[in-house]
Amino acid sequence: MARLYQKELVDIFSKEDIGIPHGILVTITVVRVTPDMGQARVYLSIFPSSQAADILKTINLMAKNIRYHLGCRIRNQVKEVPEINFFIDDSLDYLDRIEKLLHS
Repeated sequence: MARLYQKELVDIFSKEDIGIPHGILVTITVVRVTPDMGQARVYLSIFPSSQAADILKTINLMAKNIRYHLGCRIRNQVKEVPEINFFIDDSLDYLDRIEKLLHS
């Protein structure tokens, strides 16, 4: 189910107007779904990372709209559309920091 949500959310982020300004790259890195399928935690990688907090705030304000679009796309495949929570995936920044430490 997580893969289905990720695929559809990628399509929503690329085709629907959800308030992300042009020139900002938002990548959905991981979707984790609770065992009861009631909640989905969506981890985003945002470039440039200096604007990540503002973009995440915008996405969280649009979460109900995004959930509506997701529901329209998967209504025949699931019984209930999960609540969606968005988080910053900072694993790339963490890896970059470790690489810099190893080179110094």
